[in-house]
Amino acid sequence: MSRPGLRSRLKRRLLSPRLGQIQLLVCDVDGVLTDGGLHYDEQGRVVKRFDVRDGLAIRMLQRAGIEVAFLSGGRSGAIEQRARHLQVSHCLVGVGDKLSALRQLQATLELEREHTAFIGDDLNDLTVRPAAGLLISPADGAAGLRRQADWVLLRRGGDGAVRELAEALLQHRGLWQALNRDGWREGNA
Repeated sequence: MSRPGLRSRLKRRLLSPRLGQIQLLVCDVDGVLTDGGLHYDEQGRVVKRFDVRDGLAIRMLQRAGIEVAFLSGGRSGAIEQRARHLQVSHCLVGVGDKLSALRQLQATLELEREHTAFIGDDLNDLTVRPAAGLLISPADGAAGLRRQADWVLLRRGGDGAVRELAEALLQHRGLWQALNRDGWREGNA
């Protein structure tokens, strides 16, 4: 096994007690659910690419009782459309102050810091540190974020990072083995 893979597995073991407390996963969008690239169509509209495995992971987390929210400084119809498609009821876009927005979401859901995991990819995501029980970065997150993150995933943003995190959360709850054995019956995401 490669050293990064070994480090990630050891880190996940150390985080295990905290993984069990997570009831809310908050995802930045650009660079986490997408690869961070901006593609424009002929009319100048932004087109984003989302990984279907991340979408299925979100649906599995929801089914397991973990609330999932999107929190993005960006604004494009694609984010809201993806949230609707995945039945993510808390889709906060165009957010300037991510810490304030996260705290407001936690108050709405009556959840504390230790119940919240946040996955982001850049320096603007560091601001949520005081409100996040777990701060997580994809493998290609900004160096400053990776240094301060509780866990740096092996997968890149837009390429299964949320799936990797979801599998760890579901494994900790003893749900992944059954999904891996019996499959998912509720359609694609």
